[in-house]
Amino acid sequence: MNGTPPLRRLADLLTLARAVLGLPLLLALASGKPSLAWVLLLLGGLSDWADGALARRAGGGSVWGARLDPLTDKILISAPLLWLAHTGGLPLWAVWLLLARELLISGWRAGQGSGGPASLGGKAKTILQFLSLLLLLWPPTWGLGQGAAAVSLLHGAGWWLFWPSLLLALSSALGYLRADARS
Repeated sequence: MNGTPPLRRLADLLTLARAVLGLPLLLALASGKPSLAWVLLLLGGLSDWADGALARRAGGGSVWGARLDPLTDKILISAPLLWLAHTGGLPLWAVWLLLARELLISGWRAGQGSGGPASLGGKAKTILQFLSLLLLLWPPTWGLGQGAAAVSLLHGAGWWLFWPSLLLALSSALGYLRADARS
């Protein structure tokens, strides 16, 4: 670890911290603290961006970070997806499909020497998922001066963004598997 560049070490620490955020996020949702849950999800999304930026500045991430990063994304994204399926905010079948895709690709990545780099479609899927979830979990008390109508509009926008993220998830999974079949 002493020979590891400081930026790469910081990137790995951010990745590890993101893995831990899933449980407090789920507990915040379950205990009726949507503002805390929303902030935790936002911090997780920002840490995902920051660890990638730091790793690139360090000349590339570690193999450990490349393997852990997609798994921490799955942990963080799974918590609110499961909550939304539980509360009826998203259909259970759609959440199941998305989580099945995540497990399939995680298994595929585990077999890759470098952790399997994310495709452009996979990165777009992750961004859309975070945006969708941030909108779906927008706290009811944050009406932006417009009350329940604004919150309902934001939740609706999140619901509509979820579907392209699901399509990107499924199409990027096919892309990963096709590329693997060719090699």
